[in-house]
Amino acid sequence: MIDPGRITHIAFDADDTLWAHENVFVDAKKAATELLRPYLGEKDIEKELYRFEKKNLAIFGYGIKGFMLSLIETAIELSSGKISGGEIQRIIDLGKEMLEHPIELLTHVSEAIDLFEDHYPLLIITKGDLFDQENKIARSGIGDHFSIVEIVSEKNPKSYRKICRKHEIDPRGLLMLGNSLKSDILPVLEIGGQAIHIPFEYTWHHERTEADKSRDGLAIVESLEEAVNLVFPGVV
Repeated sequence: MIDPGRITHIAFDADDTLWAHENVFVDAKKAATELLRPYLGEKDIEKELYRFEKKNLAIFGYGIKGFMLSLIETAIELSSGKISGGEIQRIIDLGKEMLEHPIELLTHVSEAIDLFEDHYPLLIITKGDLFDQENKIARSGIGDHFSIVEIVSEKNPKSYRKICRKHEIDPRGLLMLGNSLKSDILPVLEIGGQAIHIPFEYTWHHERTEADKSRDGLAIVESLEEAVNLVFPGVV
């Protein structure tokens, strides 16, 4: 359960918390499956792609560009090197379409930010490609509501502690809202903060994990509207 009296700062994840994002990857995988169907045979493209994504995380990091490079590598292996230059260009074009996909704020985001902003300093803490994340925040139209924006290569207790030290935030006063138990919720609980898990309809394999739902400082809700009610009971 959340203790509103402890809160001094509220942080948001970006992708799939403030705006929809994983659905862009889902659609891209469907398009890639159709493109590579002549080479698939009995193989599962999503399984093969994740194998390359996982292997390449330490090199490319998170984000669409790393996904696209891993998809090209997957295509080369699945086709035994027979994939054409034109087909590789289609994968590159698919990546560009993903990078330019419109930002669609999730339900209640604008209202929640307006309410929270009147009472607490707001942060965005997100991971991934710096240029892409900055671009999405700028295109979202809500970036000016956040006094602190941190884009990190990985979200773990170490990175959250570093952010808190940098901005002189007592970790016990931090409330994190996000869709990923692995990246947004568990690391913040570990450093003594509180967290509200708001699951998104899609979760990437790499972010899937389990958590003790009765853990102190943790709440799991279905919408941002419910999260607002936990912080300000009876307001919404």
